Amino acid sequence: MRYHHLGIPTTVERAGETYLPQFGMYVSGYETSPYRIQWMRFEPDSPLPELVKTVPHVAFEVDDLAQALIGKRVLIEPNSPSSGVMVAFVVDDGAPVELLQIQSDG
Repeated sequence: MRYHHLGIPTTVERAGETYLPQFGMYVSGYETSPYRIQWMRFEPDSPLPELVKTVPHVAFEVDDLAQALIGKRVLIEPNSPSSGVMVAFVVDDGAPVELLQIQSDG
């Protein structure tokens, strides 16, 4: 696993937000943060679990998402929020953790 980003829920609208309609959320900051901090702002009817909407999460890139999920408590099933990216959330000791598999261009 390789560190990818830190996701922090917020209620504050931020410049440069990108809207993800399937999740009812806005994300921002990742592209400009030297520490890969991603701000996440949720609409009231966002279908995501409360744990993700209220607790910061750490995200790791993995080579094989299916393999990384074996034996884990899956909170959000694998899905593709953007082209070439598969993600899932697991719970580790009460904390949300995001796992990402990014398709290589080669």
